[in-house]
Amino acid sequence: MIKAAIVGLGWWGKNIADAVQGKSSKLQFVHGVTQELDATRDFAKTKGFRLSATLEEALADPEVQAIVLATPHSLHADQVVQVARAGKAVFCEKPLSLTRADAQRAVDACKAAGVPIGVGQNKRFWPSTVEMRRVIASGVLGRIMHVEGHYSNEHSSKFFAPWRDLPSETPGAGMTGTGIHILDAFANIAGPAEKITAQFIAHREGADPRDTVSVLFKFKNNISGFLGAVRASPLYFRIHVFGDEGSVEALDETRTIIRLKGGKTEVKDFPKIDSIRAEIDAFADAVAGVAPYPITTDEMVNTIASFEAIINSIKAGETLTL
Repeated sequence: MIKAAIVGLGWWGKNIADAVQGKSSKLQFVHGVTQELDATRDFAKTKGFRLSATLEEALADPEVQAIVLATPHSLHADQVVQVARAGKAVFCEKPLSLTRADAQRAVDACKAAGVPIGVGQNKRFWPSTVEMRRVIASGVLGRIMHVEGHYSNEHSSKFFAPWRDLPSETPGAGMTGTGIHILDAFANIAGPAEKITAQFIAHREGADPRDTVSVLFKFKNNISGFLGAVRASPLYFRIHVFGDEGSVEALDETRTIIRLKGGKTEVKDFPKIDSIRAEIDAFADAVAGVAPYPITTDEMVNTIASFEAIINSIKAGETLTL
């Protein structure tokens, strides 16, 4: 059992603790870090871990083998480096950073320290996307030519926090909340991007925004793609991969649709899993040396490279070459 500290106990940090504590057979939280100690004491007592106010206190705790970061986005890279230099494994919620340079700095620090790094892309563990990757790997789709992705949800309305409304923390509208998951899938399926053209349209500003992001991609291996994200629209998730022999579509958490030449269509429905616990268990396996974390550091960096290019393309109003 890996003993860990969770740093950041806001809405999402509590979701992680709820998914893991007393339910995972691979990782247990023994320490929590929050700047709202009084408001969090009852939660920590219920979950059975001690509290402190700083990351430094968690790093100094001899029982803590690994750190899970659920902190504001702009803090991630520096905190990953700090944890790595302390010789402890680190799991960082998405996005790993807001710039490619910071993402590279974070993974390089972990490599230099010889510690595992995991990133919070729980959609990788959804049964629909697991089956999608299996179908792609089988070769039944032929040559992969095009990828599409869309992810929208209502979390910006339901779980508003003041820091999430800061342009410095959430550039690109829905990109940090939803679009980043599509970028992770693209990095895994299509590899690094070469050209990106992004468009942002705002319909209403403020604490409950209404806006859209749409992005065209050309990947270095000549695959094309596009992405869409609508902030505050009801939950919708889709990744669709097209080859010259067929296509595979991951639709929501549990459905995968395979379409092959000749009109052959297969719809597969899977039982729902706790994808947060699945990603934390995968991280625990990496810490224990059982298996590497299933998202490579190259994919982590390529995801953030695309993210940064989207933000810069929106600002410049033009196509960017990575």
